[in-house]
Amino acid sequence: MFRGNHPAKVDEKGRLKLPSAFKQLVDAAHITQFYVTSTDGKSAEIWPLPEWEKREAQLADASTLDDAVRKYLNLTSYYGQQVEMDNQARLLLPQILRGSARLDAEVTVFGMRTYLEVHNREAFEKSLPENELTAEDRKAMAAILSRRS
Repeated sequence: MFRGNHPAKVDEKGRLKLPSAFKQLVDAAHITQFYVTSTDGKSAEIWPLPEWEKREAQLADASTLDDAVRKYLNLTSYYGQQVEMDNQARLLLPQILRGSARLDAEVTVFGMRTYLEVHNREAFEKSLPENELTAEDRKAMAAILSRRS
């Protein structure tokens, strides 16, 4: 399970070196193949291939005539590429996604349970004030958590 925030860098060739905390988890699960994609072009999602295949199986049960499914598949295919981690724990981020999300230097890599999310560090930090948890957000979270108790 991926969690936390780990700053990282994308090199001049567009490769992200996986932060060591996440690399340990990937190594323990013997995962070397990933699907790198996005749903908005503002950040990258790095899915271990087995987790992405689970997502694909869920989507296969839904009709491709469903507009939301079609949009999701169009976006994740447009930005997506299957990649292999090299022996230095680097993943090549798709060029089109690197450009749109400005993933070209300092980034932040978030653990999102089953996948990793990569943001341009400067842009993410600038967005923090406008994305604070509101009282309404806290109530919604409390309701979600109380249902799971």
